[in-house]
Amino acid sequence: MTTAPRTAIDKIWDEHVVAPLDDGHALLQIDRVFLHERTGPALLAGLVAAGRKPRHPGLVFGCMDHIVDTTALRSDKTRLPSGEQFITDFRGRTRDAGIRLFDLHDPRQGIVHVVSPEQGIALPGVTLVCPDSHTGTVGGLGALAWGIGSTEGEHAVATQTLVRKRAPQMRVNVVGRLAPGVEAKDLVLALIARHGALGGTVGGEAAAIEFAGPAVRALSVEGRMTLCNMAVEFGAWTGFVAPDEVTIDWVRGRLFAPQGEAFEQAAAHWRTLTSDPAARFDAELTLDVDGLAPQISWGTSPEHAGDVTMAVPDPERDAAAVGDPTRQAAWRRALAYMDLQAGQPLIGTPIDAAFIGSCTNSRLPDLRAAAALIRGRRVAAHVKTALVVPGSMPVRAAAEAEGLHEVFIAAGFEWRASGCSLCFFAGGDSFGDARRVVSSTNRNFEGRQGPGVRTHIASPQTVVASALAGCIADARDFL
Repeated sequence: MTTAPRTAIDKIWDEHVVAPLDDGHALLQIDRVFLHERTGPALLAGLVAAGRKPRHPGLVFGCMDHIVDTTALRSDKTRLPSGEQFITDFRGRTRDAGIRLFDLHDPRQGIVHVVSPEQGIALPGVTLVCPDSHTGTVGGLGALAWGIGSTEGEHAVATQTLVRKRAPQMRVNVVGRLAPGVEAKDLVLALIARHGALGGTVGGEAAAIEFAGPAVRALSVEGRMTLCNMAVEFGAWTGFVAPDEVTIDWVRGRLFAPQGEAFEQAAAHWRTLTSDPAARFDAELTLDVDGLAPQISWGTSPEHAGDVTMAVPDPERDAAAVGDPTRQAAWRRALAYMDLQAGQPLIGTPIDAAFIGSCTNSRLPDLRAAAALIRGRRVAAHVKTALVVPGSMPVRAAAEAEGLHEVFIAAGFEWRASGCSLCFFAGGDSFGDARRVVSSTNRNFEGRQGPGVRTHIASPQTVVASALAGCIADARDFL
């Protein structure tokens, strides 16, 4: 029997349908569930109150990451008010439920979206959910993953299934070649800036995006995960890169991955998870990255971004805003919050702090790229805070084995333990009185990194270049 051409996402979806339902919905098998200490305690408490327990505890994992301190001598007593209660409650509830926990002092602890692929728990072709909006990060190695709410989380833990409507699909074809000093983060920021924060929707619905094309294939798995991490900032349901030999080599030998002959059998299947040549997408976009400059945000949305060499846009004159009162108002508010003037160059704008970390850009290749720029140099004297927060303790250990920590420390950066840290402000880690920050994180909303903090999101190389210059700077000038 001849089957219709299918996308890679269709193939994974079809393999996981337990039962088709009405209106395009289906009951899906969920292969992996991840929880964290910020929402996990309430989720597991709800499960107990309902008289339920995990269907397959071995397929549910917990991470301490969201509210833990990242200082070297950290403990359960966090800087965050009530943080200790979250940590101890989560530890007790995962123990009682028989769920494996990557606890605070576990050498494998880290940010959930770094830990899951690093440990071989997220794999090509699996379905994976977590109560966190950036769960789609692991689509970079070919998993179908998405963020859920706590109620859905209870259902997933209790039944290892979820009801989900099939999302429209979009393919983003990326052609050309990234120049030195230009990274995956720049690629995805350019995409969002050009098409808007809802560019990843089709007919008003969040799409499942397959990132494809030669520029994507040229990325490391870590770079691909950066793309998929930011897909939600593009308005998408999830992001995905079809697995290839780069993926298979990256997964091979990881702790929870299949081993030996079982791995070869799995890899043979993973190689089939590509979109058929005649597969149809609901929408397609093409992005040419030849000549792309490093990108940086200027406003309070990831779509408020552009070339680092740009001038701040003018809501009264820019063609993208004139005639659109809603956009004009948003730009005016963004410029007021960011304390920027229309027409001023971004390069040269003084900064107070620099941050490398988060589930977007805290993996070993990110740290290597940043360290390469700062070796033998020093952070500008007036920069109050410069932090490097590795995405996991294995990333930290690997970086230390290469001497990267010594490079960062010598340059004036603090070298931290793993955690979400200042990806968002929860009352724990803080920039103090620093107000303008260049950050490798994924969101630049008002107050995202602290009350009154003005965040410019960028690649790790742009972060360190700006820290060295003491102002927003072009990483290419430091190569």
